[in-house]
Amino acid sequence: MTKITSFRAIRPTRDKVHFVASLPSYSYKKNVLEAILQANPYSFLHIINPEFGPIETKPNSKERFTLIHDSYQKFIDDNIFIQDENPCIYLYRQTKDEHEYLGIIAGADVEEYNEGKIKIHEATITSREKVFTNYLDIVGYNAEPVLLSYSDPEHEIDAIIEHKVIERPEYEFSTIDTIKHELWILSKEEEDAIKKSFEKLDKLYIADGHHRCASSAGLKKKRYLAGKERHPNEDAFLSFLINENRIKILEFNRLVKTVNGLSPSEFLMKLEENFLVIPIEEARIPNQKHHISMCIDRRWYILECNEDIVDSNHPVNSLDAEILTQYILTPILGIKDLKHDENIEFVSGDHTLSEFEDKMELSDYKIGFVLFPITIEEIKKVADNNMIMPPKSTWIEPKLRSGLTIYNLDE
Repeated sequence: MTKITSFRAIRPTRDKVHFVASLPSYSYKKNVLEAILQANPYSFLHIINPEFGPIETKPNSKERFTLIHDSYQKFIDDNIFIQDENPCIYLYRQTKDEHEYLGIIAGADVEEYNEGKIKIHEATITSREKVFTNYLDIVGYNAEPVLLSYSDPEHEIDAIIEHKVIERPEYEFSTIDTIKHELWILSKEEEDAIKKSFEKLDKLYIADGHHRCASSAGLKKKRYLAGKERHPNEDAFLSFLINENRIKILEFNRLVKTVNGLSPSEFLMKLEENFLVIPIEEARIPNQKHHISMCIDRRWYILECNEDIVDSNHPVNSLDAEILTQYILTPILGIKDLKHDENIEFVSGDHTLSEFEDKMELSDYKIGFVLFPITIEEIKKVADNNMIMPPKSTWIEPKLRSGLTIYNLDE
């Protein structure tokens, strides 16, 4: 049984929503971020970047988080934000390059996360969990939904939401990255039907937002241990729930600065121990699993994995990202810690191969690896076996906006 909850969203007024909704601040280059902050007084970026101006605070400090809370409160006081009178469930659609991402915005249950019914495939870093927990405790709200996927074999949920989108949305706007956004508020009857349909599901999968889930669980525990007044909204966290068939999974590619003292020809010879190395005329994404595209010395190759290095029965060792690490990055190139080694950089698959090549040349990378995208079935297999994906295995879309529906943790 999967429990989702309605909530009284704090959200922008209809006339300002296209100004308010934003990507997380780390998504913007510094000059772009500064330009937005200077030009748009309504951007949610002003809330999460309160130091823009004369006040400076240390990153992740209590003072910084207090300023974020105060900036958020000012948006409420200035009537930029309103709050729905009654708890609701919301329907959101994002259209990008003719691909529609349609799903439900609601609260997901913290205890179901703690019990393992909301499945993880990524390890979290304890220090980051602690920072995010402190952040939530001080600011008092969730503004960026966790992306959760579900399977709907009977199409019950899809039938409800696809009927709803015939109606005129509460919000309909486009952002300068040519993405269209629409939001509907479900009726009480539709809300009850959605909740009953989700109760028939036995699990959800985190597609994006592992640290946000962990910090929400950490917040509930922290406040309980501190003996603080309990707020019912602490029992859930803001989520965007989407059918697994609607999400888009792209690869995460690798750029490497070192050949570990080898010449290109020596490196290729070492690869031939475990791969069939096939020269190709131009850059291309691999067209099947266990094929890896590689660029070295401005020449492109396809690396076909030998059968004996593919452990098809192991959820993690069968992944191309892990094969690349086990048979090339670590033993040949000497890269043992993918999270911290400065000799490797990860490039998401939403960048074109031309951009990948440009970055490789301009930054003097020696080798580039392009992977075949991981499937949702592979992600679920890892999660169901309580295993962890290799670092930077997937780039999953949609990427959601902050400030569209804010979940108040203190009510």
